[in-house]
Amino acid sequence: MGDILIVDDERDIRELISDILEDEGYATRLASNSDECMAAINKEPPALMILDIWLKDSRMDGIDILKATKRDNPGIPIVIISGHGNIEIAVAAIKQGAYDFIEKPFNIDQLMVVIGRAMETSRLRRENVELKRRDEAPTEMIGACSSFKALKSNLDKVTKSNGRVMLTGPAGCGKEVAARYIHANSNRAEAPFVTVNCASIEPERMEEVLFGREGADRGIEPGLLEQAHGGVLYFDEVADMPLGTQSKILRVLVEQQFTRVGGSDKVRVDMRAISSTNKDLQAEIETGSFRQELYHRLNVVPITVPSLEDRREDIPMLAEYFIAAFNKAQGLPLRALSDEAIALLQTMVWPGNVRQLKNVIERVLILGEGNGPITASELPQAEEAPKEEGRVVLSGSLATLPLREARELFEREYLLTQINRFGGNISRTASFVGMERSALHRKLKSLGVVTSNKSGSRVAHIEDEDVAKSA
Repeated sequence: MGDILIVDDERDIRELISDILEDEGYATRLASNSDECMAAINKEPPALMILDIWLKDSRMDGIDILKATKRDNPGIPIVIISGHGNIEIAVAAIKQGAYDFIEKPFNIDQLMVVIGRAMETSRLRRENVELKRRDEAPTEMIGACSSFKALKSNLDKVTKSNGRVMLTGPAGCGKEVAARYIHANSNRAEAPFVTVNCASIEPERMEEVLFGREGADRGIEPGLLEQAHGGVLYFDEVADMPLGTQSKILRVLVEQQFTRVGGSDKVRVDMRAISSTNKDLQAEIETGSFRQELYHRLNVVPITVPSLEDRREDIPMLAEYFIAAFNKAQGLPLRALSDEAIALLQTMVWPGNVRQLKNVIERVLILGEGNGPITASELPQAEEAPKEEGRVVLSGSLATLPLREARELFEREYLLTQINRFGGNISRTASFVGMERSALHRKLKSLGVVTSNKSGSRVAHIEDEDVAKSA
């Protein structure tokens, strides 16, 4: 996109404008009718187009070309020129998306001023889009445990294709980061990444937000589909999309075109769809809340994003990453994590997953005092601990059991927690708890604790339900 396309049925006008622009350092292309114009745009979109309204012996007039160009290439600024200018034509052209309207015979200086402003506006718009893209959520994947490595391996396999990906996992586990990683490492990385927040958009506005709208009073207002042209459209929590909209999105995925709300022209779109959900879509299909045809269109490559519980080994690395990020973005203290804080973070319950961990780290950095290591007492769960030194919190259920049963239950839960903390590694667990490996194996067997693969990593759990119930 570096030249100017001049469309006029008068050869003298075309060549005059071209000579003037080339003297000013611009590259130009010429077209005498609509067919030549559309062929030139399809070959390579120009940086700007100068378009005559009246094109003799042409299949489309200037307004038709303007509509078609703004439909398929909305970023091209178009300056309309006409020897039969009037207010009605000028207003119609501007409403259809023209940058400006100049009446023939035009003043060369005036034309150059308009072209200069249009080119500058186009440049600023592109730079603004690029800056917004740089300011978006990070695409760096942080982790080293086996379940994370399995996830990253799957993401790397789909980055170079255009296949539709369905990301599943609990809320806050990092599904959008995974989607942005796919985009950032794909051949669409320089094109937009547009997010559709299906759960937050009001159902009655969903179609207008997605497809855009047009009308005589408001002109053309592109929707998210057009904004994602050439790039990625990310359906965040796609299960919350209204049923009526689901059928229309299905048609877009099949035909790669749609109609704006209030419009009649077909708008072509080239975009890759990535979806995410924390719900069981098969169950949603059975209840009639989600269309099975759309599920099959979106679920070409299913990828599961593990919860934080399934990657406790990564918690120290993630926490340190967030500390560095908050220091860079907000100037918060660059603090280290004490061993006690790390141990507590790895054993805490994280229903909000990585998002909750990030929030906890931000809270600690904001409320903490000094620049020393973060201690366990600064973490949220430590606030409930008693003030007396040497004591731990005894849960109500544990306090009602005889000593032997309470001790067995404590040992089971303690060892489950430690094994999962170390990613199922028995040797590291034995070293931390101060037991010989063989002794730990015997203890685990007596407690009914076994390990098995889950999400690509070793996870400890109770051997069967009867053992859990007997505790």
